[in-house]
Parts: sequence; C-alpha cells; structure tokens
Amino acid sequence: MWKSLLLCIVTLGAQAEDGLPRTTAPAAAAVYFIAPTDGEKVKGAVIVRFGLRGMGVAPAGINMVGTGHHHLLVDVEALPAMDKPLPKDAQHLHFGAGQTETTLTLSPGKHTLQLVLGDQLHIPHQPPVLSQKITITVE
Repeated sequence: MWKSLLLCIVTLGAQAEDGLPRTTAPAAAAVYFIAPTDGEKVKGAVIVRFGLRGMGVAPAGINMVGTGHHHLLVDVEALPAMDKPLPKDAQHLHFGAGQTETTLTLSPGKHTLQLVLGDQLHIPHQPPVLSQKITITVE
C-alpha cells in the first residue's frame, strides 16, 4: 500500500511540475510569524512560531481542501519559483509533518525569515500564501 501511495505522490509531483493547475488558496488566507517579531533581537536559539489564518495545516502528501504545510525561508534574497515544488536545503526548510514551530540555531548577526505555505506536493498555492519577510538580529 505504501509503495502505491508513494508512486501516486511522485507521479502527481511530476505532473504538477509539468503545468497541472496549482492548489487554490482562499483569498483571505494569511501566514505570519507569531514569534519572533520583525526587528527583534534574540540571544541563543531562536524559537520560531508560525501562524495561519483562513486555512488549515495538513502534512505533506495529504490532499485536503483548504490546507497546506509550512516552509521557512532563512536568509533567502529572492523567492523561489511559485509554480514548482519549493527547494529543500539549509535556507528552505520544510515542515511537512504539519509542524507549526521550530527552533533555529543561527550565527550572530542579522537574518531574514519568511514563511510560504505549500500544498501536498510542496508547491505554493495560487495565489501564494506568503508572510512578510522579517529581519531579526541574533546577538
């Protein structure tokens, strides 16, 4: 059964990259930071809490209307493509299990954070559900 589910997800992901319609987000949907706040100075590990309004959270691979899961962009200058699965690396963090917070260890200095909601295949919704980019300083 799991092999069939995985094959289905991989197949759908390939089709989505080839131009299938993106998952629609309600016009009033919003993702935002509960913590930290823009301009905040923090010491040590940074607890980041994600907020979501107008939609629900569902794990990656689960196709439920009106849901998605969080992705956190750390020190990303330009947004990735909004019509393809979001990259996954040290600057593009995925929370595909449905997590709504994380703890980051960042080097001292200024850092930017931005949230992007992705659908079951990690593709941003249409229209994209993006937070404002915030800047924090780690002391």
